[in-house]
Amino acid sequence: MASPLWIFDLDNTLHDASPHIFPHINQSMTAYLQEHLQLEESKANALRQYYWHRYGATLSGLMRHHGTDPAHFLHHTHQFPELDKMVLYAPRLRHVLRALPGKKVVFSNAPQHYAHAVLKLLRVADLFDDVVAVEQTRYRPKPDCYGFRHVMRRHRVRAGQCVMVEDSLENLLTAKQLGMRTVWVNAGSRYPACVDLKIRDVMQLPRALNNYKVAT
Repeated sequence: MASPLWIFDLDNTLHDASPHIFPHINQSMTAYLQEHLQLEESKANALRQYYWHRYGATLSGLMRHHGTDPAHFLHHTHQFPELDKMVLYAPRLRHVLRALPGKKVVFSNAPQHYAHAVLKLLRVADLFDDVVAVEQTRYRPKPDCYGFRHVMRRHRVRAGQCVMVEDSLENLLTAKQLGMRTVWVNAGSRYPACVDLKIRDVMQLPRALNNYKVAT
């Protein structure tokens, strides 16, 4: 079988966004809800989390229930004056990605400018054939299936030719329902049915593939 199309999520998959980036984004989104929906901080934070849990992305809830302009929201919630100090660079990542046969794509719910900036700081931007950000999905973030289908059309592949590498189980469920093979980046002990291969972090991927034929 030909080499697969590797589809990688970005945050908490290719790099650890939890210590610095996600807290910054969460604060920015809460502040946005406070200002534009006229909410106090606690209610804005609760609504942000509710939309994220219900729809998989806060943006989806805001667009659905408040008519929020997605470009305006993403611009104001993804400002990182010191991004270079927030991205945790892992030198081995480049070696790990180069060891994988086939084309590689980043598929992220983040905006284009942020995704490209992070890949550049990780020093792996040149290893990816494409970056599909939320703008290319008509602002229909994962787990909505539109973006997944867009990636397949764009690269002229069938679902069975794709391997989705993700930290979000909800997103992997969509990928599996479409017929993709799935790799879950998660340190826990669960092994849901929609997961073909589970790894603690992306650095384990080449070694794990030696023991599991997800890519052949």
